[in-house]
Amino acid sequence: MDVLKARMIGLDEVIKENSRLEKLLDLKRRVVYSSVAARVIGRNPSYWNSSMIIDKGEKDGIQLGMPVVNASGVVGKIAEVDIDTSKVVLLTDPNFSVAALIKRPREYGLISGTLQGVCRLSYINSNADIRVGDKVITSKLSTSFPEGLFIGEIIQINEDQTSPSLECFIKPAVSFSQLEEVLVIMQ
Repeated sequence: MDVLKARMIGLDEVIKENSRLEKLLDLKRRVVYSSVAARVIGRNPSYWNSSMIIDKGEKDGIQLGMPVVNASGVVGKIAEVDIDTSKVVLLTDPNFSVAALIKRPREYGLISGTLQGVCRLSYINSNADIRVGDKVITSKLSTSFPEGLFIGEIIQINEDQTSPSLECFIKPAVSFSQLEEVLVIMQ
């Protein structure tokens, strides 16, 4: 009986992996840029929301600064490259930043990580019509990311009457604790 339970658990894992890979393959077909699929092979427990290691590197054409995504949205970008592996700095890391666009009101801003699992969106015009729930994507103003990749949605807006700009907090579209496979966009 224990052998059957173990086999069922193994089959369940194969089914889940198959589903994730189908979504990744669908994304790879939709992305107009060439890309390389990679598996997450490591995380630093001390900096869980900061970075991860993938199983693709220099020999696979990976270079510094390349965008990393999954079927849900932006994951991060390549921060270090070795022959067989690469380090990805995650969207939630304070050292990560990307130009962003709030879709509905067409307002631009800059996304940066916070290590609390959310992102900060800064430099938004103080009289912009922004709402909780607005979707945020990468902007054409970004130098390292193609435009239109989903980042997340606004969950909080901080208004400071003395400041000329708003600050928002974004819930990332990607569940970083569940990352197993990603795509590296080759630009």
